[in-house]
Amino acid sequence: MKKWAVVVILGAAQFVMVLDGTVMNVSISTVVDDLGTTVSAMQAAITFYTLTMAAVMLLGAKLGDIWGRRRAFVVGSCVYAAGSLITALSPSIQVLFLGWSIIEGLGAVLVIPAIAALVADNYKGSARITAYAIIGAVSGAAVAAGPLIGGFVTTYFSWRYVFVAEVVIMAAVVIFSRRVTDATSRQRVRIDVPSVLLSALGLVFVVFGMLQSKTWGWIRPLASPEIGGVEIAPLGISLTAWLMLAGAVLLYAFVRRQASLERRGHAPLVHIGMFSIRQLRSGLSVLGAQYAVTAGLFFMVPVYLQMTLGLDALETGIKIFPLSVSLILFSIVGTRLSRLWSPRRIVRVGQLVLVFSAVLLLGAATADLRSWLFAAGMFLAGAALGLLASQLGNVNMSAVTEKQTSEVGGLQGVFQNLGSSLGTALIGSVLIGALATSFAGGVAASDLPADARALVTEATEGGVTIVPAATVAELGQESGLDAAEATTLATIYRDSQLSSLRIAFFALIVISVVALLFSRGIPGEKPVAVRPGAPARGRLDDPSADSPRSGEAGSPRGA
Repeated sequence: MKKWAVVVILGAAQFVMVLDGTVMNVSISTVVDDLGTTVSAMQAAITFYTLTMAAVMLLGAKLGDIWGRRRAFVVGSCVYAAGSLITALSPSIQVLFLGWSIIEGLGAVLVIPAIAALVADNYKGSARITAYAIIGAVSGAAVAAGPLIGGFVTTYFSWRYVFVAEVVIMAAVVIFSRRVTDATSRQRVRIDVPSVLLSALGLVFVVFGMLQSKTWGWIRPLASPEIGGVEIAPLGISLTAWLMLAGAVLLYAFVRRQASLERRGHAPLVHIGMFSIRQLRSGLSVLGAQYAVTAGLFFMVPVYLQMTLGLDALETGIKIFPLSVSLILFSIVGTRLSRLWSPRRIVRVGQLVLVFSAVLLLGAATADLRSWLFAAGMFLAGAALGLLASQLGNVNMSAVTEKQTSEVGGLQGVFQNLGSSLGTALIGSVLIGALATSFAGGVAASDLPADARALVTEATEGGVTIVPAATVAELGQESGLDAAEATTLATIYRDSQLSSLRIAFFALIVISVVALLFSRGIPGEKPVAVRPGAPARGRLDDPSADSPRSGEAGSPRGA
């Protein structure tokens, strides 16, 4: 049991890191009501929680190399616990944004890369493969259990208690962290501040632009921001497009700077040469797409269940339960299958099942989502995500040497959280943007009197806010509509919410299909035992090779 105590400690921290987002998602309507905010504001908070991690994850990994991985793990855990406490006590969305989206995110960027690297420090050979599989399974379990835990606690107590529990767990992690071995010597390197700023600002611009597309429009300006009464839409193009373009330019400058630093013999924030390793490139790409789908699914389904169908947090968690069960089950199945199938086959099967599940969910998008098809689609989605979770950690870590595990741990964190933030921003914007378009079209084509249509059009000129469907009739009457007109308006709004859900499911299908293109570099051979000390091919220090064979994952240099 002592042998696995370390993975229990690291797994507890990983569980909390992943649990956070899923808990908040099923509590959206309660938090909106409690803090007097909006669904769009919650979308921004959820997006920036993962975006903060993605933006400075590489810095967190580098600090782990400089401070020592266990020290970074402990400091990050303390910062994370402080953020959780602020979140638990937050009186407004602004304080919640600070505690949850920013401070917790900054703590996580120290913890997440350290977890991956400390597993490599504490386990060798087949034990390391098992340890990484356990961490992957813990992540899957957190995604699965989050809706149930959050739903139960939010419904019968308060969503704030979840964050109090996180403080307690992280305190225990810090206390027992002495049992974790930090075998890697600290590095004396200078952190390149311009690189940190270029990568962070580039990611923030891209994701924030995408997040605001529902309001500002993608290319053609819609409700653009104003300064002094002047609309900000340079050259008649939406600010969304300009922000995303600026972000892309900053990220390109970041890549160029890393290459320049390496040529001059200085330490880069990330070794760009690692992306020439096909196995790592594919593993990270599939990982990002997986988290984008997961985040999108966990945003749009709870929003529809709570804001349209009026379910509470626990009922929402129960509705998602088929995904919860299958994700845990197939994380274990995927680990067992790795003895028989190659990582590529398991990943491809998972991706194909994910596409099929998204199609089923689109077909199940009815007014009440009570169809058995919805439950089957959620179950298959969980199965697909479980299979992917069981493989990708080891695929990525086995692509590099032990010396580079911390850096790859940071890259995994970047792609996980960037995928999550992009998924929430993109799918959320598609959902809200489609709602606005569908609602406007429904009102224009309705039998409402011309003056009533004009009144609704004027009230929604700046966009349509997601509100509980049951309150639309009352809001309509408060705005001057009579009872019959308000009832008609409520029907149009409910139909528009369903239409926007279907469009969002279709967007998930597109992401899932595109992700199939990323898995070509996943190792296609079954893992085989390799004697300790055997030379590893395809590492970063061997530029002549592209990637190690998957069988090398069982060697001391693999993961």
